[in-house]
Amino acid sequence: MKYCNVPLILVCALMLLSCTRKQVPPPNVLIILADDLGWNDLACYGSSFYETPNLNALAGMAVKFNQAYAACPVCSPTRASIMTGKYPVRTGVTDYIGASQPDQVKNNWIGTRPLLPAPYSENLALEEYTIAEAFRDRGYRTGHFGKWHLGDIGYYPEDQGFDVNVGGWKRGSPYYNTYYPELDRFIGPNGYFSPYKNPKLTDGPEGEYLTDRITTEALRFIDEDSEKPFFLYLAYFTVHAPTVAKDENTAKFVRKADSLGLSSEYPFTREPHWLDTLGVNYWRPRVIQSNPVYAGMVYCLDENVGRILKHLKKTGQFDNTVIVFTSDNGGLSTTEGSPTSNLPLRRGKGWLYEGGIREPMIIKPAGWKERKETDFPVMSTDLMPTVLDLAGLDANGLPEMDGISLKKLIEEGHQPAREELYWHYPHYGNQGGTPSSAIRSGRYKLIRFYEDDHQELYDLLNDPGEHQDLSDSLLEQVGRMGSRLDTWLQETGALLPEKKFN
Repeated sequence: MKYCNVPLILVCALMLLSCTRKQVPPPNVLIILADDLGWNDLACYGSSFYETPNLNALAGMAVKFNQAYAACPVCSPTRASIMTGKYPVRTGVTDYIGASQPDQVKNNWIGTRPLLPAPYSENLALEEYTIAEAFRDRGYRTGHFGKWHLGDIGYYPEDQGFDVNVGGWKRGSPYYNTYYPELDRFIGPNGYFSPYKNPKLTDGPEGEYLTDRITTEALRFIDEDSEKPFFLYLAYFTVHAPTVAKDENTAKFVRKADSLGLSSEYPFTREPHWLDTLGVNYWRPRVIQSNPVYAGMVYCLDENVGRILKHLKKTGQFDNTVIVFTSDNGGLSTTEGSPTSNLPLRRGKGWLYEGGIREPMIIKPAGWKERKETDFPVMSTDLMPTVLDLAGLDANGLPEMDGISLKKLIEEGHQPAREELYWHYPHYGNQGGTPSSAIRSGRYKLIRFYEDDHQELYDLLNDPGEHQDLSDSLLEQVGRMGSRLDTWLQETGALLPEKKFN
């Protein structure tokens, strides 16, 4: 008889094991996206003036990417890349939404420039299959909180796969009017303080700070329904202009700047040749991180990331949550008040130099405790395939993506077989950048500037600040990379700026 019971025992054991496996919930996924935050605006990435203890702690139990890139030097295209896993050129969203189209530049400052910028899509097409739709279709509840800037009515987050949308509409910044360089400030509505003038966010009590409010709304979403895992896209407006912090945070960094002797140092330079061609008063590259208001905004961002992490731990969800932190383009360092410096990287937002596209990126898989760093170049296009893979979700049948899953790189250190990264920004940036495209292949990066069709080549391994142009000495390298860039532009149907005809 005892032999007859063996199969029954095995069956019971297998059933018990199966039930146990089913009780392990799918991981939650949280993407935290800062706006205009530069590569070294976090202490864990090298800032000695800004303070980010919570993000430092997250980096200490996650994977820190030292060579992570935004897909574009301005916001909307990068956000489209996160939503779709595609290069911006494939979605048509190649400039920030609201920028001048070619037929609108005659009477503005772009009208004095030698090129007509390429046209771009002003909405992320509904035909695009978004990261939110992918998670919703796989049983997740999906929430968007904060900045959207990927289209007008009919193209809002709730139209693109999000069950909940708080704060996401057509504008790319808190509501304000105009920057006045002679006053070095923005004049207009309250911006980061309620009332917000945001149709997707009810006003809070007077004096409420936007970054705090967005976090509070996100915490409510986390607590709403414990039966389903969540996909939370927390896209702060911080640290986008207007540069406005809470008084107590500004005061904290005024004291710090005074104690370090930074208050008496002139933080700008007028050395770059392009300043004189684009205007004297508006363009002021910052070379020192010393703005106490901007530091207060970074500090508040970090405090609110801390609120999220603390809440996940308190509710027992931290270990079973995939967490991503990154930004959408380089720090604002050359205009609109130039609140930060990206040194040692060159330039900033609006440029295809490293300061305009290199980003902080931190990824913590569910259950991960280890501190790890990698220098493998990655991009915002990689986030969609990566978080789906880390969540254990089947990506079969999804539209083809340009991004690749970084799961094996994260967990096993296996570098993916990807040879190049590409950028295409056929527009004039408000920050001084001109229409250009770029390719990174291994240690080398080639930038093509369309105004005069010249190319610059840099060895990022030895020269991350892009000081020494090697295009005249490494002609074969320039030829190879230029040919690869040509092929990519043709394959993606990239639209190019046009020469003006007098």
